[in-house]
Amino acid sequence: MDDTKQQKDGAKGGRVRAKRLDPAKRRDIAQLAAMTRWAGEGKSPPVLAKYGAPDRPLKIGSIEIPCYVLADGRRVLAQRGLQSGIGLSEGGGFDGAPRMMKLLRDLREKGINIRELTARLESPIRFIPPHGGNQAHGYEATILPDVCAVILEARLAGKLRPKQERLAENCAVLQHGFATVGIIALVDEATGYQEFRARDALAQILEKFVAKEIQPWVSTFKPDYYREIFRLNNWKYDDTTSARPSVIGHWTNNIVYRRLAPGVLDELRRIIPRDENGRLKYKLAQGLTRDHGHPKLEAHLVGVTMLMKYSPDWRTFMERLDREYPQYGKDMLLPFPRDYAPPDAPTSPTAP
Repeated sequence: MDDTKQQKDGAKGGRVRAKRLDPAKRRDIAQLAAMTRWAGEGKSPPVLAKYGAPDRPLKIGSIEIPCYVLADGRRVLAQRGLQSGIGLSEGGGFDGAPRMMKLLRDLREKGINIRELTARLESPIRFIPPHGGNQAHGYEATILPDVCAVILEARLAGKLRPKQERLAENCAVLQHGFATVGIIALVDEATGYQEFRARDALAQILEKFVAKEIQPWVSTFKPDYYREIFRLNNWKYDDTTSARPSVIGHWTNNIVYRRLAPGVLDELRRIIPRDENGRLKYKLAQGLTRDHGHPKLEAHLVGVTMLMKYSPDWRTFMERLDREYPQYGKDMLLPFPRDYAPPDAPTSPTAP
């Protein structure tokens, strides 16, 4: 038997053996081959993705973004899919990333806080998809809420050009599809990883959000937040004073902290000390971590304030809030009764 025939028979036998293997085994072999190829070329190997497939994208409204869960537990969104998901055309250099970075740099020059997003975009994650093949590029899924928050903030500030309004519209759809940490749950559901999540997921969330020590006070709630609350309740707003009706504190617990992440409000109340009268000595925001909790609070406030601006009255706002940012662990019934009021607050009081 000549060498050519032996090679053909060997290849045929390999295909037959491959068909007999279960999908997981074929995936592992494909990934090993890719990693071996990269090692042979003297390059640092990309990370392996364990969950996800091209036909199982993250779906929010009509927007689809390929997503994966890496072997180390990181959830990633495909680079090109992230860009097209917010409405930017593909292209513009290395996997299209410079196009998004140019947008963010332009917004920064217009005075918008872009939350160091350009640095994150410049360092994409290289990974091998579960089915093997060529390496792909992506970003941790948590970048998507941050990108949306920046673009929506730019819209509120009137810094978007008319042709960029569609970006804000797409970001509104995306932001409405997930609460602050909801993007993680959506990726887990899309990839099937939710069945394998660690049982201490809640503890891990709280560790990210809640600081071990009280942080210095930083002004977080912008005047627009309070101004819109006053407008929705037909109260007269006074720019010269920081005094607010006490009921706004109860409303803020519901509007913000109950919807920020699972268990965060209860944990903040637990760790922040109280005075002799039982009142918290510090602001709830001072109990959030600086690198994760506080940025997520800011992003949530941008979305909530946008909902307020687009609502004609308090009841309409609360109905939209419960639809767009539902409380964690609470099932909401639709349609709402017309006399609906926030769970933590009495009916809107008269102006003080």
